[in-house]
Amino acid sequence: MAHHVTRSPAERTFQHQDSLPLLPVPCLEGSLAKYLEAVRPFATAEEFQATTAIVKRFGKGVGQDLHQKLLQRARIRRNWLEEWWLDAAYLELRLPSQLNVNFGGPAPYLEHCWPAMEGEQLPRTSLAIWHTLQFWDMLRTERLGPHKTDNTALDMDQFRMLFCTCKVPGVTKDSVINYFKTESEGPCPSHVVVMCKGRVFTFDVVYDGNILTPLELLRQLTYVKQCCEGQPVGDGVAALTSEERTRWAKVREYLTSIDPANKVILETIQSSLFVVSLDDAKPYATAENYTRLTQEALTGDPTIRWGDKSYNFLSFADGTFGSNCDHSPYDAMVLVTQCYYVDQQLKATNGNWKGSSALRPVPLPGELVFTVDDRVRSDIAHAKQQYWETVNLIPNDPLPLHNLTLKRLDRKLHPDTFIQLALQLAYYRQHGRSGSCYETAMTRRFYHGRTETMRPCTLEAQNWCRLMLDPAASTEAKRKALLLAFNKHNKLMAEAQNGKGFDRHLLGLYLIAKEEGLPVPDLFTDPLYSKSGGGGNFVLSTSLVGYTTVLGAVAPMVNNGYGFFYRIRDDRIVASCSAWKSSPETDAETLFQNLATSLHDMLQLATTAHL
Repeated sequence: MAHHVTRSPAERTFQHQDSLPLLPVPCLEGSLAKYLEAVRPFATAEEFQATTAIVKRFGKGVGQDLHQKLLQRARIRRNWLEEWWLDAAYLELRLPSQLNVNFGGPAPYLEHCWPAMEGEQLPRTSLAIWHTLQFWDMLRTERLGPHKTDNTALDMDQFRMLFCTCKVPGVTKDSVINYFKTESEGPCPSHVVVMCKGRVFTFDVVYDGNILTPLELLRQLTYVKQCCEGQPVGDGVAALTSEERTRWAKVREYLTSIDPANKVILETIQSSLFVVSLDDAKPYATAENYTRLTQEALTGDPTIRWGDKSYNFLSFADGTFGSNCDHSPYDAMVLVTQCYYVDQQLKATNGNWKGSSALRPVPLPGELVFTVDDRVRSDIAHAKQQYWETVNLIPNDPLPLHNLTLKRLDRKLHPDTFIQLALQLAYYRQHGRSGSCYETAMTRRFYHGRTETMRPCTLEAQNWCRLMLDPAASTEAKRKALLLAFNKHNKLMAEAQNGKGFDRHLLGLYLIAKEEGLPVPDLFTDPLYSKSGGGGNFVLSTSLVGYTTVLGAVAPMVNNGYGFFYRIRDDRIVASCSAWKSSPETDAETLFQNLATSLHDMLQLATTAHL
């Protein structure tokens, strides 16, 4: 990751975009065979026989016609999935997206130079914003080195969506508006929006052609804070972004109808670089315990963050930081890259500013005041009530396992696979059955590629879990089963990353049928489809955030599921697990304990069996 966040004078950030290969369409026969393998761990013999018959009929019948139409679509688009994925996965959802779609997490600065400390909120915020603006400038001037894997260029388009981007609610479908431009493409918005105590302010971060210094930013933020101290809280219009999407769309339409100035304010927020949230909360996080900071990032005050914004920069009163981001326009690796860049810059300077102390005559921030009436106030109150009633998401203690260094493992035991199998074992211990699991597979090798589903719950993983929990099983049997599970996982991950997964393919076939007005094929109504996780029903929603200092968190896909993000370092694994309190089936704390036990058992097996 480190070389991904360096300035690159040799290669421009977006220079490889036009040379990236098209997203391929996998072969139908292969996708259906992989699908049958994936549902097998969740089926009885009779269920599997019935599903096999359904899949066979699909493959010889309507599936062939749908596949041919999908191939035709792929011939006229560089990425046949891109528009569909954005709509189906994000924009057509009517659930409140701030709790159900957004991702976020703690900033890692508290691990070194910035431990929690009162009185440091604004000075630290100013410096962190300045480094964030340097990253924006690197994107504007295309000095951020293009990401590569094995010397193969990866798609960088999602980096355009980090700044100056916002989702806009629609009655039936939302949209994403992006104002970002590189320097060669033209002017780009350069203002930020600051939210504090339910009020909204804005100021430009560029003055006379130069980005404001940290001391100049501090003056701007101090002005905002002073304006709000000792004054009545604002209307908190931002809370409306936490509403059910259709309801929010209708309220937004009404807002713009009662005063044209409201439309201007909305556009100012939408086009801003990002939203800075000055929060009075004090999570008091430490390098060993991110619990409350993670919780505040995901479920904090909805009146001082714009839930539709691509990046909410969260600043807390105890000098700690976090983020909350709309997932629609980009995936977590974009934010990880930016946060890691800021983290390393702060670490290099020990969190201090060593530049100019001069202050230029920069115009002070202006307040953006919405015109609201009793109806809007009632809508805001409803939004806040619904939000706080739904905040049952409990991110458990991020789990630092200091003694579980994976460096000593054989190269064939990939650390990510190691954790995924440990999670399968933990779930099996706790629930007495295998857990349908989604793991993010990156498809950025292809033009505008985002992700594919990799399903870690294989037959091989299931058989290994059973052996690990069988007191009569020998070490040799467990070793052989573990290697089989590892090899299968690695094979499926490699195929998914190379455009040979099957979940996005099946989604494409489903959407072709929908567009053609055809009946939903039996494959998608078969109980095993959802039971195995299809249609967004995975009980384990997981993602490796990377090998940096940055951690994230996400809500579970389903009510009886878990959200599980994790990062891998040389000396520890840190995970963030979430579950809905409303579910009697799930217990994130117990899952954590089972995960710790499973990891220790696996390390002992790997050591004993010389893996």
